[in-house]
Amino acid sequence: MRHHLPLRLAGPILASFALGSCSGGGGSNPDNTSAGPIASPTPSPQSVYGIPALESLSISDVEAIVSQAVLEAEAQGLNAVIAVSDRVGNILAVYEMTDASPTIRIRPGPNGEDAGFQGLDVPRAAAAISKAVTGAYLSSSGNAFSTRTASMIVQEHFPPSPFTAGLESGPLFGVQFSQLPCSDLVQRFGPDDSLTGPKRTPLGLSADPGGLPLYKNGVVVGGIGISGDDDYGLDLDINDVDKDPEELIAIAAAFGYAAPAEIRAERVSVDGTLLRFTDQEERHLLTDPAAAPGLSLMPASDGSLITVTGYFDATTGVKAGTAYGSAASGIRDALDSENSNPNLYILVDADGTNRFPPRGGTDGGAGEVAEPLTENEVRVLLDEAAGVMARARAQIRRPLNSRAQVSFSIVDTRGQILAIARSPDAPIFGTDVSLQKARTATFFSGPNAASDLLGTTRSPVIAAAAGVADTDVNDTVQAVRDFLDDSAALTGEFAFADRSGGNLARPYFPDGQLGTFNGPLSLPIDEWSPFATGLQASLIKDNVLEHATFVVGGINTDTARGCTFLPPISSTDPGQNRLQNGIQIFPGSVPIYRGNTLVGGIGVSGDGIDQDDMISFLGLHNAGLRLGTINNAPAAIRADQIEVAVGSDSVRLRYISCPFNPFLDTAEQNVCAGK
Repeated sequence: MRHHLPLRLAGPILASFALGSCSGGGGSNPDNTSAGPIASPTPSPQSVYGIPALESLSISDVEAIVSQAVLEAEAQGLNAVIAVSDRVGNILAVYEMTDASPTIRIRPGPNGEDAGFQGLDVPRAAAAISKAVTGAYLSSSGNAFSTRTASMIVQEHFPPSPFTAGLESGPLFGVQFSQLPCSDLVQRFGPDDSLTGPKRTPLGLSADPGGLPLYKNGVVVGGIGISGDDDYGLDLDINDVDKDPEELIAIAAAFGYAAPAEIRAERVSVDGTLLRFTDQEERHLLTDPAAAPGLSLMPASDGSLITVTGYFDATTGVKAGTAYGSAASGIRDALDSENSNPNLYILVDADGTNRFPPRGGTDGGAGEVAEPLTENEVRVLLDEAAGVMARARAQIRRPLNSRAQVSFSIVDTRGQILAIARSPDAPIFGTDVSLQKARTATFFSGPNAASDLLGTTRSPVIAAAAGVADTDVNDTVQAVRDFLDDSAALTGEFAFADRSGGNLARPYFPDGQLGTFNGPLSLPIDEWSPFATGLQASLIKDNVLEHATFVVGGINTDTARGCTFLPPISSTDPGQNRLQNGIQIFPGSVPIYRGNTLVGGIGVSGDGIDQDDMISFLGLHNAGLRLGTINNAPAAIRADQIEVAVGSDSVRLRYISCPFNPFLDTAEQNVCAGK
């Protein structure tokens, strides 16, 4: 039986987060291969990518954005909380209008029985921050996505509408549970890393309209998030046009910093469907944003900056953003690092040091891997995957025939990070997601998945307050074994790519097919929503609630840097488990094998899911040809050999799916076939 955290606990905890944490334009250049002037540091001539100019939001920019939002919010009669972030997630301002309600309720469950995060009261400031960061993280100099775009691509059918039931789920199904406050990838607010990113969000990515990216001279420099109504939800019907005051306020805020029209989501097609950016335009505004007074000239009765612990300190006032690509932003070129591939950027600490340089596997202990991945194998795999990326035609970037831009993560069987890198202008969200994907594929392909899930516990803080034992995670093992009719499932007998595990994490099986049962990693459709996806949400729910309790002062220590309450890898390393930033359930990863032995995984994220699949799969294939020591999973043990009975029929799981004609430099087709 499934047990949920009682709302009498969760609601007050999160509501008090808001109450306890508050005190006292650019032109456009849509060509992602030449986005603005080339700025120092400049890559070598061998790079196939142009470099985004070093643009950033100044204090005066942020003040203008906030004042424009307040002016429109007053005209709309909506007392809102307004948040501004830079491209790497630093929160530059949080402004609360007078009489804005301190909390907002996450949309309840569809059947009235709340699961996951459904029905919880969350801080309005947290919702605004998550919206702002979503607009910044999903966008680049080649694509501009909003929280309304996010809403369109995370639902159970794509495109979402009552008239499209029966279609497969959105291409980024599950991405909302990334950039989590417990992720070991994201940087935290503090004196040592207060400027370096990428930063976490309090609620993951948001699908609630009212979050937009901000641009200067064609370069994404941040995001704006507005929270003012009573529903933290999403747009369930793409066929109608909403008059959404939160979205109008965000449009006013972005005046002078709006996304170039040529790269907005409505210019991007996925499976023949144009995405949605906003349902409103500047012509629908009730005010002239250019007439907004300076923030310092606004009367105190309008509202004020507020402190949100862990995200923004109002006592120091509005902050300037960091320029993405500079060492101060936490992401820079890799040319003077150990990894000299000219098409790659790396994540760095405040002193500019590579946080995740290539290294060998950590899993060579007794009873683990006889021959762990070597540093050289990791370097070659990263290089080959980057080579596939640089040849690939992008799906989500403008103009057409742009090159794909993605992030890469490589892990060992413990889920320990062996390398992380990214292309110069890949969307930020893909960095954390690529790591989730690599760990997820490795975890479900490994021998410890069942024992780890069975050994997962509750947060002591949350379990004590709830007074119940939540068995969602532990019950997953038997659910998978029953579903697959395999008593040995989750012990390493099959290789699972993220596409395979994602098949099992949909509320319909096969994906989108009405009238069928849910996969064992998902809730049934009458309980499911993007706020309660099943195992994915259950694994990290307690971490998010711990974080909220810390922010309101209920406990003295924040949730650990490392998600889930899976058992530790070993007694000598109690702070590490195999899923340190949660799992991901949309495609873009494969496990790495040495012959028939699992040795790790590679995850890719930032473009279309078929492109992500191809880059991980072909990158590993090409590295194997080059080295002769590592390889994709043998065909006989790939998850696409698993058949599931559906009525009188049987359905195979999927392993990977590659674009039909993916490369810019050749007409080669079916590039993954037979490999």
